[in-house]
Amino acid sequence: MAHSERIRILLVKRGNISESELARRLGISPQNLHNKMKRDNFTEKDLKEIAIALDCSYTDTFTLNDTGEIV
Repeated sequence: MAHSERIRILLVKRGNISESELARRLGISPQNLHNKMKRDNFTEKDLKEIAIALDCSYTDTFTLNDTGEIV
């Protein structure tokens, strides 16, 4: 699943927060966030800041499909 899709799910789960409100919490313009969402172009730093703004945790991991081992 793309990061932008997961972020939209989080926005709904956090009480239907708008993209504009998320942009305000991140200190960026709504247009900048919209462009990142449209291109699904997020840095790891962006994702961590979004997690903080939405009161959740972000971890970036690799999981082996055959064993389930997280690397």
